[in-house]
Amino acid sequence: MAIDEHAPVFVISVAAELAGMHPQTLRSYDRQGLVSPRRTSGRGRRYSAWDIAQLRQVQHLSQVEGINLAGIKRILALENQLEATRQQLQQLALEYERLLGERGASRRVFSTGPTGVTVQVPRGRASQATGGELVVYGQPLRGSAAR
Repeated sequence: MAIDEHAPVFVISVAAELAGMHPQTLRSYDRQGLVSPRRTSGRGRRYSAWDIAQLRQVQHLSQVEGINLAGIKRILALENQLEATRQQLQQLALEYERLLGERGASRRVFSTGPTGVTVQVPRGRASQATGGELVVYGQPLRGSAAR
C-alpha cells in the first residue's frame, strides 16, 4: 500500500518536530506563502510529508546557502512549476504513444532535399535518397525518452 505524500496528516507540533523547527516558524512560513499546509474545517493546519520536505528545504536554503526568504519563495515556485511541467510532459508522451498505437504507426521516414522541402517517404524507398538529402528516421517515444 502506497502512502500519499500529499496527505495532510501532521498537526503543526508534529510537523515542526519532524522539520526540526519551532511551530512559530512554520506559522511564519505559512503567512509568507513559503509552505502553506491544508486547513481543517476548524482552520487548524495539517502538514503532509511533502510539506515537511519543503520545510527542510527552506531551512537548508536559508541556513546553509544563505538565501533570503524572498529568494527561497522564488526558488520553490520555480521548482513547483518545473515539476508540474515534468508531469505534463509525461502525460503528453503517454498521449502521443496512445495516438501512435491507435493509428498503427510504426517507423516513419522523412526526407529533406536541398530546397528545404520535407516530405514523408513511403516505406521501402528510404534507401533511394540521393543527391544530398537529409533523411530522418523517426520512431515513437518511449516513457524513458521523455524524461
